[in-house]
Amino acid sequence: MSSQTTPSPTIAKKQYHGTNSPWEAKIGYYRAIRRGPFIFVSGTTAVDLSSDTTSPKVLHPGDAKAQALISFKEIIKAIQALGARGAEDIVRTKMFVQRQEDCAAVAKAFTEVLGKQNGNGVGCAATMIVVGGFVDPDMLVEIECDAMVDGIE
Repeated sequence: MSSQTTPSPTIAKKQYHGTNSPWEAKIGYYRAIRRGPFIFVSGTTAVDLSSDTTSPKVLHPGDAKAQALISFKEIIKAIQALGARGAEDIVRTKMFVQRQEDCAAVAKAFTEVLGKQNGNGVGCAATMIVVGGFVDPDMLVEIECDAMVDGIE
């Protein structure tokens, strides 16, 4: 009887990306984590990265579309820092909106950045949920994204 050794699967290491977000510092999480070809981006809001942890400042209070656009910009920077090309590598987006009346504005921001009409492989699965509120009353939108890149590092 011969014995065969089954090779252990190679487990990809986690890579981390953090920003100067006062919320990341205050709570202790990362903006994004990559494991293998998968990138998971934490809920991202329009916060002033130069504000301190005792009093994080929300940008564009009252303007959900502007907050969504800033959030998408930060998300794309985060996935690129972990090896993604850009918006074309995003496969799923979850948008959490505080006020029902802001859904159209947030949807417009999504379409401008991630809508399939942008071509070049841009387009993803998406969900929008109206929620009761966020940790700061000036936050009108929080966005999570998942991305997938080619190859395993």
